[in-house]
Amino acid sequence: MGDERSEATRGGLVADPGDPATVRSARSFGAAASVYHRSRPGYPTAAIEWVIGDAVRVLDLGAGTGKLTEALVELDRDVIAVDPVDEMLEELEIAVPGVPRILGTAEDIPIEDRSVDAVVAGQAWHWFIPARAIPEIARVLRPGGVLGLVWNSRDIRADWLRQAGEIMHERHDASATFETYVTVGPPFGAIEEHTVEWVERMSRQRFLDLVRSRSYFITATEAEQHAMLAALETLLETHPDLAGADELEVPYLTHCYRTRLIG
Repeated sequence: MGDERSEATRGGLVADPGDPATVRSARSFGAAASVYHRSRPGYPTAAIEWVIGDAVRVLDLGAGTGKLTEALVELDRDVIAVDPVDEMLEELEIAVPGVPRILGTAEDIPIEDRSVDAVVAGQAWHWFIPARAIPEIARVLRPGGVLGLVWNSRDIRADWLRQAGEIMHERHDASATFETYVTVGPPFGAIEEHTVEWVERMSRQRFLDLVRSRSYFITATEAEQHAMLAALETLLETHPDLAGADELEVPYLTHCYRTRLIG
C-alpha cells in the first residue's frame, strides 16, 4: 500500500477507511503492481529490527508487493504475507518466493488464533478500519506480541522534494500527522515511536515511476497525469540541487510505531 490519500480525506488524514472512495483508491494499486514494486523504496534494517524485536513468526498485514516482507526475510524471520489484492501478491511471490501468501484484510485475517509473535503493517495502517482490525490483530497475536506500524516518507526538508510534493498536489508530508491517527488502545499498551533517517539513490526514471505508482496518479485523468509528469521532469532538469546529476539522492524518514498486546 502507500501513503496516498483519496477523495475521502480530511486535512490530509484518512477520514473513513471504509468509505467507497477510499476502498477504490486502495484497490487501485493492483493496476500498477509491477511499477509499485520496482519503484518503491524498501525499509532500513535498523528500523525493522526496532519494530519487531525478538519476534520469530511475523505477519506482514497489507503486504502489497513485499517491500516489508523482503526486510523481514533478510532478518531471517518466519513470515506470512496477507493482502487483499491478487496482483500485489503475485508480485510478492516474484520478489520473495516461498513466503506464504494469503488473500485477506486487516478486518478479516485468515489465520489461526494466537499464531504469530508480531503483526506489522508497512504503509498500510491508514487503509484499515481500526474498530474491526484491532480485535482481529489481537486475536492472531500471541500474548505479549507486537503490533508494529511503519511508514516511509520523503524528507521534504530537501527543497526539491518539497517542490515535487506541490506538483503532485500533496498538501503536506503525510508522515507529519501520522501520530495523530496512530491510536490503538486496548487490548494493546502504550505506543513507542522511533524514526530512522536514510537516503535512497535512484535514477530519474525510477523517481517518475515512483510517482506513477501512487493512487492519486493512477486514478487521475490522462491529461492530469501528463501535466504532472511534465512539471516533474522540468523540476528534475532545472533545480540547482539536481542539475547534471545522473542519480538522485532521495532522503527518507522511516517512522516506526510499536505496541504490545497486554495479557
